[in-house]
Amino acid sequence: MNSKIRTCLWFEKGGLEAAHFYTSLISNSALDDDENYGSRYPLVVNFTLAGAPYQILNGGPHYKPSPAASISVLTETQAETDRLWNALTEDGGAEGRCAWLTDRWGVSWQIVPRALLEMFKSTDRKAAERAEQAMLEMNKIDIATLEAAYNGD
Repeated sequence: MNSKIRTCLWFEKGGLEAAHFYTSLISNSALDDDENYGSRYPLVVNFTLAGAPYQILNGGPHYKPSPAASISVLTETQAETDRLWNALTEDGGAEGRCAWLTDRWGVSWQIVPRALLEMFKSTDRKAAERAEQAMLEMNKIDIATLEAAYNGD
């Protein structure tokens, strides 16, 4: 626990399982002090995702996750986008609109291809608007469809 600040996610239960799952999906991720989690249900689980520090508090049913806070992942390829989207929506997760989803623990994620952000930043505002309109019709982002809309195809 070298970081002074961590984002804390409140879970009813299953935080250790979730942290193992999350760290298996994203490179440069790990549980902190993994050997110290002898209990199957530790109160607090510390981990990093792509170097960003997180903590899960297994605090019981008092609070539920909300889309007001989400984990946003910038992806480089369609394959990476698909892999993360599919893994996070399986086993009880749910697709949302415009790159958003909810995983089986109720945590909201945004799986955002870098290409989408680049199109949005374009100085060609008409092309950027076409890409935005295409994105608004999607759940999981399809880069090829975005590129076609951006290019006016």
